[in-house]
Amino acid sequence: MTRLAVLGASGHGKVVADAAEAGGWQNVVFFDDAWPELQANGPWGVQGDTETLVGQLSEFDGVVVGIGNNAIRADKQTQLLSAGASIVSIVHPAAVVSAHASIQAGSVVFANAVVNASAEVGAGCIINTGSVVEHDCVLGDFAHISPNAVLAGGVTIEGQAWVGACASVRQLLRVGKGATVGMGAVVTKDVSAGRVAVGNPARILKF
Repeated sequence: MTRLAVLGASGHGKVVADAAEAGGWQNVVFFDDAWPELQANGPWGVQGDTETLVGQLSEFDGVVVGIGNNAIRADKQTQLLSAGASIVSIVHPAAVVSAHASIQAGSVVFANAVVNASAEVGAGCIINTGSVVEHDCVLGDFAHISPNAVLAGGVTIEGQAWVGACASVRQLLRVGKGATVGMGAVVTKDVSAGRVAVGNPARILKF
């Protein structure tokens, strides 16, 4: 683990880079489509845009997308995979991940997060700081579990769904594809695809 490329020089990208360095990556370089106007992301340099990265893939031992938006992250990871990128997952050493859990390529697990036995984490997911993914949970590709959110046992979070900070989801429930669970919400019933659930107990917003 020597050279890591992170696509997305954002605040989320900073946390990805920090977790990567804590996990042993020695040289982290950012790429972002705001380059060349954007030259740095905190202490890390920005070396080019997506096109630049695609042309330099052979120079990196791994690539990860550091973009918080689920849909954009999915698009960028798909683009990089098509170009032959070696997509890697980043797990902070202060996270607790069961040896009996599975985490697919491009996912990130930040400090103090817990992923328990038989949990299945899809590609490109974010398991954010201090969050809990309990036993037998299933996370679809490019889902985001925000800081200090808790998924009880057997919860299914479908692809590109977002569970907000400090929210909790009761055991055996399902949050549908692209749905959003608001900050601090307490989910006691399934949330259908594309809907927004807020409050305690959570209710579905009507638009």
